[in-house]
Amino acid sequence: MKKVVNVGIGGRSFTIDDDAFQKLDAYLNKFRTKTDMGYQTKEVMNELEMRIAELFEQELGSRTEVVNLAIVNKVISQLGMPDGSADDGNFYYGNNTNNYTGKAPKRFYRDPDNNIIGGVCSGLAAYFNIDIVLVRIIFVVCIFFGSVGFWAYIIFWIVAPKALTAAQKCEMRGWPVTAENMSKFSQRK
Repeated sequence: MKKVVNVGIGGRSFTIDDDAFQKLDAYLNKFRTKTDMGYQTKEVMNELEMRIAELFEQELGSRTEVVNLAIVNKVISQLGMPDGSADDGNFYYGNNTNNYTGKAPKRFYRDPDNNIIGGVCSGLAAYFNIDIVLVRIIFVVCIFFGSVGFWAYIIFWIVAPKALTAAQKCEMRGWPVTAENMSKFSQRK
């Protein structure tokens, strides 16, 4: 018989094995000490917990099972540490971006970090991985040679959500949503 614990992670409730809980708690504490971002540490930890909750839900699906040690190990190996350093083997092995072999979802967002008007051109440039100046020139040319560029920009501005969180900024670029990648955006603030 195993002891289980009910925990709240990222605003969601999960039932987790005691040994899995101990490992996750130790990981979060070690992550917190390695983050070293001062007053932004709380925001990074909230982002991390929300991502952990998403990964738990993906693993469990619609089943009402207990989160076990195997699921926690898989989630920890996907997320890694914020500095990307190799740990002592207690949480994950090697560089976390090499261990995570799943393809990262790429989504279109407006980029608020590099915007001039609405962030549409910078979002398209990040999504297609091309130079932002090229996208802006294409939109300007389309505006001068007809109103298609103007209306396309307005539609993209309305339809595309703004990438506000570090996880959304990773998705916009097609990067895996790992702790190391999310910390790149948290440091820019």
